[in-house]
Amino acid sequence: MLVKDIMMRDVVTVSPFATLRDALALMKKHNLKCLVVEQQDPHDAWGLITYTNILKTIVAENGDIDLINVYDVCAKPAIGVGESLDVRHVARLMTDSIVKRVLVLDDNRLLGLVTMDDIVGTVLDLIE
Repeated sequence: MLVKDIMMRDVVTVSPFATLRDALALMKKHNLKCLVVEQQDPHDAWGLITYTNILKTIVAENGDIDLINVYDVCAKPAIGVGESLDVRHVARLMTDSIVKRVLVLDDNRLLGLVTMDDIVGTVLDLIE
C-alpha cells in the first residue's frame, strides 16, 4: 500500500503569522488536532502545529495566546514524504523520528498529510 492510498488530501493550513487563538479556532472549526503551517515563499519549508504544542505553550505563557504567533510554536521544517512511498517505510520513519504526522510533498508542493492513526486504521482494515 502506498502513501497516496491513505493520505488525507484536504489539509487545513494556517499562516505562520496567525495567533495561537486563530489556530485554535481553525482546529475547532474543522475538528482537527493539527494544522499545516504555510510557507512564506515557494522555497520555504512547511511546518506543523498541533493541539499539544498550543496547550503546552498556553500553560508555559500563562494563557496569553493572543500575543504568540504560530511560527513561535510550530515544528518547522516538518518531515515530508512522497506519495509513492510504501506505507511501511512511512510507519518506520514516524516511529524512528517519534512523530505522529508527516506531510506528503511533491517538489515541495503540499499534496496531503499522513497520520499514525491513518496507518493504524489501514492495518486494522487489512486484518479484518
